[in-house]
Amino acid sequence: MYQIIPVILAGGQGTRLWPKSRAARPKQFIDLVGDTSLFQQSLERVANTERYGAPIVITNTEYRFIVAEQALEANVPLGAILLEPVARNTAAAIAAAAQVAVNADENAILHVLASDHLIPTTAEYFAAVDAAAAAARGGNLVTFGIAPDRPETGYGYIAIGDALAHGAHKVAAFVEKPNLDKAQSMLAQGGFAWNSGMFMLPAKLFLAECERLAPEVFAAATAAVADARRDLDFIRLDETAFAASPNISVDYAIFERTDKAAVLPVSFAWSDLGAWDAVWKGQTRDEAGNAVSGPTLLSNTTNTLVVSDGAHVVVDGLDDIAVIATEDAVFVGRLSAAQNVGKIAKTLRADAATRALTETHKTSYRPWGGYSSILMGERFQVKKLFVKPGKKLSLQKHHHRSEHWVVVRGTAEVTLDGAVTMLAENQSIYLPLGCTHRLANPGKIELELIEVQTGSYLGEDDIIRIEDEFGRQ
Repeated sequence: MYQIIPVILAGGQGTRLWPKSRAARPKQFIDLVGDTSLFQQSLERVANTERYGAPIVITNTEYRFIVAEQALEANVPLGAILLEPVARNTAAAIAAAAQVAVNADENAILHVLASDHLIPTTAEYFAAVDAAAAAARGGNLVTFGIAPDRPETGYGYIAIGDALAHGAHKVAAFVEKPNLDKAQSMLAQGGFAWNSGMFMLPAKLFLAECERLAPEVFAAATAAVADARRDLDFIRLDETAFAASPNISVDYAIFERTDKAAVLPVSFAWSDLGAWDAVWKGQTRDEAGNAVSGPTLLSNTTNTLVVSDGAHVVVDGLDDIAVIATEDAVFVGRLSAAQNVGKIAKTLRADAATRALTETHKTSYRPWGGYSSILMGERFQVKKLFVKPGKKLSLQKHHHRSEHWVVVRGTAEVTLDGAVTMLAENQSIYLPLGCTHRLANPGKIELELIEVQTGSYLGEDDIIRIEDEFGRQ
């Protein structure tokens, strides 16, 4: 039996969609187009159990709870969540997933897809998936080649070779991201497709080619799976073994060197949402070409994208503009020059004074809920905490701060030095420095409370976890 196993790559830390996308919660986990995240939309595309088995998701330790929670929200059961201990690009990640799949079914076909692409689920798309699966079963390593509709310089290209079965073709050559002249020439010439980064692979054949063409990657991935350990609902790949892999993409390691590579030319709608102009193109736009999200007023404005997380944004008399307003940062720039955002984010990250703007949002998410920073001053900080029904924080203590909790909404169960107290709305409790404490939500609605911290040091690393249901140290 040949079963298609989705392999979703979800460990990237995109910077070109700053300030919305940040290291702690990158673009695949935020709502950019539609009411669900791009990761959840990827899960929904592989939810048909007649076509697919349970997905394998590859991510890193920092995103493990986001992956699990968003999969639960999407109601898509996962086959495995593999945790990369270090980043080693796509070759090692896909090889590890292939090994896991082969251990369960040596005839498995892998559908490798990114977690941050925008793809409408049309009949044309699923026909292409089925054709790629048939070509893969015929002994090919298949990549999806998107029909270009413009001379795009941000994508790699594939030269389409001789025809094979099921609509696939031999790969004649891979072309690096071209300059504009070369992109225009390829578009005029025809016979080229954008390299989408999506693949359909017979798992066993892929591993054989990996062992032949990239033996260090194969050895590292195989050993990392063999020595992996289970941690709650996650599989932690062995760090020593996985770290031994070269840091190399699957394109360089395998596809540009194998004689098994095939391309399936397709014309369904696709975008990697690599920059704000791509998000603008993916949105519903008004007659003036504007796309907006959040509180916005546009006057005399055309071909503009506005995304606001709360602040009321007013734009007057402009064209070709992107305005992205978050809780703590605002980006304004030419929509047509959106590729510059990645460079800007790197500049911010290199400066200690602005690095945090690329790493975390004012609202931080945790497996139990999260918190928003409201106000910070010398020796004090005010936060809003939100705890999901049935969840609880770790049993912990602090060496440098005391805390005061005031319940705003819901019911709080507070453990303080072994004593349990129930708090309703408008009730409060004081947690002195050094006490052992835990917060839990025993109710059916989300718990919200205000936390006031005072002390000589208020950093998040002043947490001594004594007991934690999520396995955190």
